[in-house]
Amino acid sequence: MELPPGREDQHLELDRKLKDTPRKGLLRRHRLAFVVGLPLFIPAAGAGSLYWDYAKHFETTDDAFIAARQFAIAPRVPGYITAVPVTDNQHVAAGRVIVRIDDRDYRIALDQAQAQVAGAEANVQNIDAQLSVQQAQISANQAQVEQVQAGLVFAQQEAARYQHLAQTGSGSVQNAQRTTSQLHQQQAALGSAQATLRLPQRQIESLKAQRDSAVASLAQAKAQRDQAQLNLSYTTVTADQGGHVAYLSAAVGEFAQPGTNLTMFVPDEIWVTANFKEDQLDAMRPGQPVTLEIDAYPERTIHGHIASVQPGSGTAFSLLPVQNATGNYVKIVQRVPVKIIMDDPPADVAVGPGMSVVPSVRVDRTPSLYKRFRGWL
Repeated sequence: MELPPGREDQHLELDRKLKDTPRKGLLRRHRLAFVVGLPLFIPAAGAGSLYWDYAKHFETTDDAFIAARQFAIAPRVPGYITAVPVTDNQHVAAGRVIVRIDDRDYRIALDQAQAQVAGAEANVQNIDAQLSVQQAQISANQAQVEQVQAGLVFAQQEAARYQHLAQTGSGSVQNAQRTTSQLHQQQAALGSAQATLRLPQRQIESLKAQRDSAVASLAQAKAQRDQAQLNLSYTTVTADQGGHVAYLSAAVGEFAQPGTNLTMFVPDEIWVTANFKEDQLDAMRPGQPVTLEIDAYPERTIHGHIASVQPGSGTAFSLLPVQNATGNYVKIVQRVPVKIIMDDPPADVAVGPGMSVVPSVRVDRTPSLYKRFRGWL
């Protein structure tokens, strides 16, 4: 658009004056907005600073799950199942019966083993009685030997006396021969008595060996009896600790083989395994408080604490650990499992392994100098 004649000079003069006039500062031009915004900016900046300082004291991850040492319950002896007094997902206390197996065969085996123990004990007692008899016989034979030895001493004295009388002419040769014959008889009698004494002594050794064998048989019979008692006890499958029955497959009338899974069992002791990134572990220590949110129950807040930090990443303990020394290497932030114990686990809802959890760990990032200064205050 063209300006009328004379107007161009006026516009140029006006532009020159505007350029020569100094402009006001931002504060002078927006004084009202500054006055109103400054009181709002200061609290907002303070609140933002406090929030940033508060937020940096927490570490969180969504790679966390509830864990437990669940296991399968299986029988140790074969037999037909006669009772299953539990049902799916039922909580049972320690010692509660889970499955009963027909125990009639095992009771008969126990009775047989007890009879064998009684027979072995009777055999040991019989040998002990024989040993007592032999000891009495030995005592009698020993007395006989002592008696013969006393007669032998007298016969020796008599023979010596009559031999002396015969040599000096004061006694007859016949008496000397008679006493000598009596001496030989007493010596023979002593030999016979000693032989009779050695016979029960040898029998004692044989009876002791028989007794050792009988005692060994008794020990074997007792071991078989104890095994029969154990097998009978195995027909009643119980819970060794409190927990929940899960994935129950046992049924009445089913023939259970040893090692066959009857049900899965989830103990009451559960915890949270949180896989934090390795760069989140700097200020994380056992005992620090944790706030847990379970995805299944978002309205609940559960408190806990760190129990331990695994000494190594999760991949290091996997079935096929990564070999970083081969091929092209690309650095990836590893995750390290952290065990978290729940201080107040919920008792009115079902919580079990594999459920997703979001933990928030309260870590301590306070500088050491500031902590010392705060302690001095």
